Amino acid sequence: MAENYTDPSGNTAQFRAFVDSPDRAAAAQAPSRLPLIAGIAVAVVIVALVAWLALA
Repeated sequence: MAENYTDPSGNTAQFRAFVDSPDRAAAAQAPSRLPLIAGIAVAVVIVALVAWLALA
């Protein structure tokens, strides 16, 4: 490890600066909900198809 490495948890100010850095904010974005919505739509279509075939 380099000798000039400063641990961001060394004090409160350094830790807050580390947590609020733009690099970490970009990585913490919420994941896309599109796969969840598509999965629910496919499940509804399959249930409707099975119900239609059962009642036909």
